[in-house]
Amino acid sequence: MSELTTDLKSLHEATLNNLKSSKANNTLRAYKSDFKDFGAFCSKHGLNSLPSEPKIVSLYLTHLSKNSKISTLRRRLVSISMVHRLKGYYLDTKHPIIIENLMGIRRVKGSIQKGKKPILINHLKSIIDVINKQKVNDIKKFRDKSIILIGFGGGFRRTELISIDYEDLEFVSEGLKISIKKSKTDQFGEGMIKGLPYFTNESYCPIINLKKWLEISKIKSGPIFRRFSKGLSLTEKRLTDQSVVLLIKEYLNLAGIENKNFAGHSLRSGFATVAAQSGADERSIMAMTGHKTTQMVRRYIKEANIFENNALNKIKI
Repeated sequence: MSELTTDLKSLHEATLNNLKSSKANNTLRAYKSDFKDFGAFCSKHGLNSLPSEPKIVSLYLTHLSKNSKISTLRRRLVSISMVHRLKGYYLDTKHPIIIENLMGIRRVKGSIQKGKKPILINHLKSIIDVINKQKVNDIKKFRDKSIILIGFGGGFRRTELISIDYEDLEFVSEGLKISIKKSKTDQFGEGMIKGLPYFTNESYCPIINLKKWLEISKIKSGPIFRRFSKGLSLTEKRLTDQSVVLLIKEYLNLAGIENKNFAGHSLRSGFATVAAQSGADERSIMAMTGHKTTQMVRRYIKEANIFENNALNKIKI
């Protein structure tokens, strides 16, 4: 009997580990953070957060709607639901009191989402130019330029960007192949390969700058984008995804560009927007960005072509 109990206990632990492994660490952290806010709301009003019920969740969504976007409400709902599932509780998130409340909130607030600004070609050149003007060692200049240019050129998510290892790179005559082991939409690690061709202008070429970075840093294995210690000594530690955001904002500010509405995602959305403006079709954009559905890519294309075939162009004043 004790042996059976031990077996069941180990199976239970293994099952919990499987459930946790089904989601990326960043996703699990987001669930916990969202649920913590829900828990604080419930605690303040003397309500149960776990297990909870649709009426309480609906009240929480109404409370959030005063200062939050619809996308935030939907994300919080997913987080609350997932925490319940992971803890073995059932919560009916399709209950009419939740669904119809969300519909009402959406009608009142509107559903247009304003995302972060994309980094376009003029921004990209301004960033690289301002990095070149900095009075710092070349090793930092080439690291930072490589991060920005590779991030843009490959339409990378910032978590993908900082996860690149030297072993993931293959320089070929046409350019550079980068193997992506796992990403946000590829949780099972099937992987993909991104191909970056050489740019005509070497100053803004991701591959030329990356080669110079690898040469000057002498990196031959492990993470290619690493932290510096004091005195600009290169460490073995991988950069964080937040570091990418800070770099982008820092150099935009130095270039005299308002950086409030830019973020790490601006490199990825910038690539998709510029590619669409240049006539790339949605399939070729998706092949680079790794998007699994056309919804977001079509949004980039729509925004990129807002002045193409514009009816106002037909009016002569």
